[in-house]
Amino acid sequence: MDWSPMLISLKTASVSMVITFFLGIYAAKLVVGMKSDKARIFIDGILTLPLVLPPTVVGFFILIIFGVKRPVGRFLLDFLSVKIVFSWTATVIAAVIVSFPLMYRSARGALEQVDKNLIMAGRTLGMSERGIFWRVMMPLALPGIASGGVLAFARALGEFGATAMVAGNIANKTRTLPLAIYAEVAAGNMEDSYGYVALVVIISFIVLSLMNYFTIKGSKYTDKDVSK
Repeated sequence: MDWSPMLISLKTASVSMVITFFLGIYAAKLVVGMKSDKARIFIDGILTLPLVLPPTVVGFFILIIFGVKRPVGRFLLDFLSVKIVFSWTATVIAAVIVSFPLMYRSARGALEQVDKNLIMAGRTLGMSERGIFWRVMMPLALPGIASGGVLAFARALGEFGATAMVAGNIANKTRTLPLAIYAEVAAGNMEDSYGYVALVVIISFIVLSLMNYFTIKGSKYTDKDVSK
């Protein structure tokens, strides 16, 4: 069995998780801090849209932006000699876009559950908004944020539709585990497909166990805060 799909999937999911982790926290902080309800609803809808769109539609939009005949794609190719489509970078971009809403919504939910009295106490003590965020909100919201990161990793690991459209199914380059399963089943090679499916199930189970761990840890922190 070719092990490259597993390595490509783990590499793609890991890189995309790091990117979505910081982007999701920043976006959640921005939305939570908005004063206008209308603006919050609008921005939240845009940031969550990839979660409800079919992956092929997400892939279509990526192609529209980074295609070699499009302005952005042509600029990257002509001036930087970088071709996005049908490259490993395309798998990362697809994974980031489809997994970002999960990270964003988890981070937003965790930040919104932080006790407002603690935030007001920090302001009363003269702390800056940045200090309140990093020293008060982040430690309390960290279990929920970490759970969102794990969930984003799992979503990136299982991405298929958008990746197939913008990165293709190139062996040893862009063929992730979901694409490898599809290719082996289509070729009638059920033995290898069983192996790939087993790998996905094992990795997914580990990811879900980690997510449950962070969820339980977060609930313990919440119980401590309530008891105080």
